[in-house]
Amino acid sequence: MSLASHLEELQRKHGDVERQLDEAMNHPSMDDLQIVALKRRKLALKDEIEKLRVDPTQH
Repeated sequence: MSLASHLEELQRKHGDVERQLDEAMNHPSMDDLQIVALKRRKLALKDEIEKLRVDPTQH
């Protein structure tokens, strides 16, 4: 997988998690632990994207 396609995939996943998080936060019955897990996943994806942008050799 090329670096560009890997970055695109990570960005897509980040967007998916962001949408899931928005939906979860709009449902008062959603478990707080699930929301925290989604936030952590979103942050982890963002961190991975930034690492690859700064140092593409880590691919």
